[in-house]
Amino acid sequence: MSPHTLNNSGFSKGEIGFISAGLIILIASVILAVLTQSVLFFFLPVLILLGIVFLVLLFREPLIGLFTSLAYSFLFVILDREVGGMSYGTLNEALLISTWLSVWYNSGRYDFKVLNNNLVWLSLIWFIISVMELGNPNGGSFQGWMQEIRTSALYPLLIAPLGCLLINTRKKLNYFLILLLLLSFIASLNGIKQIKIGLSPGEQRFLDEGASSTHLLFGKLRVFSFFSDAGQFGASQAQFVVLGIVLAIGLRGTLKKTLLFILGAISFYGLLISGTRGALFALMAGIFCALLLSKNYKVLIIGGIIAIGFIGMLKYTYIGNSNYNIYRLRTALDPEDASLNVRLNNQAKLADYMASRPFGGGLGVIGTWGVKYNADKFLSTIPPDSYWVKVWAMYGIIGFIIFFSFWMYLIGKCCGMIWNVKDQNLRLKLIALISGVVGIFLCSYGNEVMNTMPSLNVIQLSMGTVYIMCLNYRKEQQAS
Repeated sequence: MSPHTLNNSGFSKGEIGFISAGLIILIASVILAVLTQSVLFFFLPVLILLGIVFLVLLFREPLIGLFTSLAYSFLFVILDREVGGMSYGTLNEALLISTWLSVWYNSGRYDFKVLNNNLVWLSLIWFIISVMELGNPNGGSFQGWMQEIRTSALYPLLIAPLGCLLINTRKKLNYFLILLLLLSFIASLNGIKQIKIGLSPGEQRFLDEGASSTHLLFGKLRVFSFFSDAGQFGASQAQFVVLGIVLAIGLRGTLKKTLLFILGAISFYGLLISGTRGALFALMAGIFCALLLSKNYKVLIIGGIIAIGFIGMLKYTYIGNSNYNIYRLRTALDPEDASLNVRLNNQAKLADYMASRPFGGGLGVIGTWGVKYNADKFLSTIPPDSYWVKVWAMYGIIGFIIFFSFWMYLIGKCCGMIWNVKDQNLRLKLIALISGVVGIFLCSYGNEVMNTMPSLNVIQLSMGTVYIMCLNYRKEQQAS
């Protein structure tokens, strides 16, 4: 007899089992709520049922898992600040691994040969190098290494191939772009809320517990939205300024152009109120990349003149200085800036120490995890202030050269593939993605951006998407 056969009650055996399980969970939740005097247990059945529904949808369509992971990478800090009680960041791995399990479950739908590309291989090589750093004689604790490898090598290895496998059609590319713009818009609104209305209890606690030293300057708040810090928020907003403006200029349709320009403008305001000076370079690098790939020399010249004029205005005039946000942005171009000189002095100290350590000090010995797990190491006493500097300190000059060469090759490869795409609509969307990646990569010289969520997730998915869409386009052209 089929498990779906109806009995005398009118329910199938499967439905009876599901209802019975639900009743057991409900009764258990009520008992726990009474014993612990916590109303949270009343919500347990809802959470469990939502989890079951999500898993069913995930294993039907892996893209749901990937997009959920992307959205979660933007929003999980809200849970960390407002709820607390656990490490919510680890759920990023859970979502990514669940998505990979769904891909395996639906393996018949995918052509895994597309993973035989330079992006995936270089991600794997970098992961192997990172694992080998565990044997670095200068290295620190295993806990520090374990925490650092997640963002330095594990996430890229999990995310980039998923981009290649799952965002492989123009329709899915459009979904990806819409989701990015929506998440950026929500982040901008929350940032504007912080400065116009005020902070939530969790956000205020974040400042009270030490972040005020870097986020409250001369009584002015550096807006951080629901990101880990203002530096990450500002760089992300710069990336989405580029994304919005490039799409607005190139796509057709008055309504579409208007909405994209508005989104770009809101993101630019988010950049300003973040007080992140390094975001200016992310913006300029992204715009320059987009202009170069446009193949439109008239646009390149005009855009270049506007960009140079904007930089010149910041560098050589005092226009807008009455606005604190513009004043702070202007200091990014001041070689006498105190913050810049502190960073340069720290790099000079590192240079002396690293001269005899070509393979670095090991993963997790500098930055947050260095302070927490390797406080006895010299490197833990020096703030890296930059992901490039952090890579140099952890992997040594040899590792940094490999890291930099890999990224230069991948960016150049993506730009080269986009250059050969003749379909203007597709080409424009890919230009917007790779230009954002270039901006985040360059901005990481001044801040830890490309190794921090959500920028880490966005740039890895963007690279994977550019790779697969260009490869698919080439196949379409060869077949026609």
